Amino acid sequence: MIFDDWDSPYLTDTAPWDIGRPQAVWVRLADDGEITSPVLDCGCGTGENALMLADRGMDVLGIDVAPTAIGRARDKAVEREQHAEWVVGDVLALDQLGRTFATVIDSCLFHVLDDEERSRYAASLASVLELNGVLHLLCMSEHTPGDEGPRRVTQDEIRAIFADGWEIDRIEPARIDVKPDFPFEPPHAWLARIVHKVRPRGPGTSRR
Repeated sequence: MIFDDWDSPYLTDTAPWDIGRPQAVWVRLADDGEITSPVLDCGCGTGENALMLADRGMDVLGIDVAPTAIGRARDKAVEREQHAEWVVGDVLALDQLGRTFATVIDSCLFHVLDDEERSRYAASLASVLELNGVLHLLCMSEHTPGDEGPRRVTQDEIRAIFADGWEIDRIEPARIDVKPDFPFEPPHAWLARIVHKVRPRGPGTSRR
């Protein structure tokens, strides 16, 4: 499975996206009032985006498959005296969280998924997003030069995955912030705002 070795970049401190601050796009969206509590941060890494939102008074849960990343996120929260929840878990099985959210942010997770996992991920997101809840999706675009790193994502691919039960409000160009020693230019990205239009059903969708 694609998630098998995601602890390694955090153990070796080689994750280029782990920049010690939130991604600029999330700060902008928070400033603009586009992120509504409660928030789920999918693939939260060491927690910078989630902690920025928690610092603004939002109820935030960060989930990541990497135990080392979650451990660092918890440590940061204690050091900064900020409250957020953290879970080591599978983003393809979000219904196991047993709650729903008004907003989900995905900061560079979607583009590591293969075709089958992308469909499962959309269904997993649908199980935890409230009716008319919003998914903000940041992923590497096909305009990123070369073929290093994750597979590139086109607008058409985003629209295809979120065609059923979703409404794509907008997709705009963006950049992914990386560490200063990253050997290439910052990746080009798409930032999509996607609204959930089907009410969650079944177990694991109740609010706390």
